[in-house]
Amino acid sequence: MSTVATHVLVIMLHGVGSSGNDLAPLADVWRDRLPGAVFVSPNAPSPSSFGSGYQWFSVAGVTEDNRSSRIKDARASFDATISAIVKENGFEDRLDQVALVGFSQGTIMALDAVASGRWPVGAVVGFSGRLGSPLPLEPALATPVLLLHGNADAVIPASETTKAAALLEPLGMKVETVIVPGLGHTISASGAEKAGSFLAEALSKIGERD
Repeated sequence: MSTVATHVLVIMLHGVGSSGNDLAPLADVWRDRLPGAVFVSPNAPSPSSFGSGYQWFSVAGVTEDNRSSRIKDARASFDATISAIVKENGFEDRLDQVALVGFSQGTIMALDAVASGRWPVGAVVGFSGRLGSPLPLEPALATPVLLLHGNADAVIPASETTKAAALLEPLGMKVETVIVPGLGHTISASGAEKAGSFLAEALSKIGERD
């Protein structure tokens, strides 16, 4: 089992209508793989349009045509949230020791952060999400990405993970995808374990990248 003894920062990004508390338990799953890691699971900046929890951007009336502009508009508040966490924990000059982990809308924002090149972090893990970023993409090529998705997801189809990889890999990004049979819009125990292994492996290579 791979472990990372170095000091790393894992920022967990929840889905729409949820809160940071919903992803915080992942830290307990990954702590043995990432000893000494700092885990932060913030609330998204805005209250949900649907009355409970928080959101990175509103999905009220969202369409394929307007999603990318909403993501673009959400970048300022997203970047402010991530910047504050990075600064508070002393990682401003160590982004290769930072990982972004998203679920659903959190995955959308994590993928946008790296696909736009704004956040060249050490690793990105995305559960049950999609790549909705405005084109053209200018990705942080050194950041490895793991995307996991249930093929029974009725909220965001698993084909979105396949499409994301098909867009990012030709640009030079390393993207691994895992499609979980029978899983809905959630994180499975096996998926969480796979993500922990991926993070330990990716963050153990700090200093080996160009």
